[in-house]
Amino acid sequence: MPEAPQPFSKLAEELVGEFRRVAYHEPRRAVKRPTKNLSAIIEELMIKNQIGRPSAEQSIRDQWPALVGTANATYSHAARIDRGRLIVLAAHSVVRNEIFHHRDEIVARIHKIPGCEAIKSLNIRAG
Repeated sequence: MPEAPQPFSKLAEELVGEFRRVAYHEPRRAVKRPTKNLSAIIEELMIKNQIGRPSAEQSIRDQWPALVGTANATYSHAARIDRGRLIVLAAHSVVRNEIFHHRDEIVARIHKIPGCEAIKSLNIRAG
């Protein structure tokens, strides 16, 4: 198989541009990077953003009433996971206080859900 052609240096491109009387518009400090395959970039983004794949947040949301109880689940929901902490939004102060007092037990229940072992604590916020 023939090897891929080597790109010209910036100096060579400037000389060819001057010879052909074509202005060289690329900034001198710009770095040319090799192009990537679009399918590889899309696959990386789908993995990063959990598109089309089961996420830990969604697994917790699906089982939220079983984790905190149906009464507390109606006034609260799991928002997102941030650096090993599950952000929980509670609409009522009594529910927020109840979840706060049972947070260790809730985290232990969350650890039993597949893919949620990385959650260390709960961050309960008004919302």
